[in-house]
Amino acid sequence: MTPKAIPARDRLIFAMDVPDCARARSLAEELGPSVSFYKIGLELMMSGEYFELLDWLLERDKKVFCDLKFFDIPATVGSAVRQLKDRGASFVTVHGNRSIMEAAAENKGDSLKVLGVTVLTSLDRGDLDDLGFDCDVDALVLSRAKQALESGCDGVISSGLEVPKLREFIDDKLLVVSPGIRPVDNKPAGDQKRVVTVETAFGNGVDYIVVGRPIRDAASPRAAAEAMQASIAAQFKA
Repeated sequence: MTPKAIPARDRLIFAMDVPDCARARSLAEELGPSVSFYKIGLELMMSGEYFELLDWLLERDKKVFCDLKFFDIPATVGSAVRQLKDRGASFVTVHGNRSIMEAAAENKGDSLKVLGVTVLTSLDRGDLDDLGFDCDVDALVLSRAKQALESGCDGVISSGLEVPKLREFIDDKLLVVSPGIRPVDNKPAGDQKRVVTVETAFGNGVDYIVVGRPIRDAASPRAAAEAMQASIAAQFKA
């Protein structure tokens, strides 16, 4: 288990993967106090009201993770992170090599944390072959985590499957945020290929989990979120 002093209810990050900000606000109001941390990504960025939604969530004392996976020449990524650093977001994601991550880390300011993407949870060994990576998933995750640490990033995005080896490699020097979380084993994963349960993720040493469809598509999103919160609280009970 991670020893970091993170409020248990903040460890659940809800992935707000909806097409527009009206739907996002409605869903946030439905979830109420069951969720304190929201991830808003590219779909909402393209809706045209991304920063209005960011401000709206912050006004309601929510934390926000801007999952934008910046990937461009280092100067452009550095400038993009610099534009974001004073907007109140807690996390932002970057993709790419060491120079890209270094540029992001150099421009993040004091409150924004930069998370380096290791291997997307939608990818498996066959996908890495298609992309031209001559290594297994574990090796690529560890390599990217090492680059993130040496570049000054605050954490990484990683499947919970690779976290035990990652923790052996980097100890607790980086935050680990894991998507691809399902409430129980053997549930359909959609486009996620490397998934784990809530309990397995935290048992493996994850700091935060990112959950989308199991909450969004539940008959009662708030009840689904509260059930996950109860599971997390049980994991971290003294």
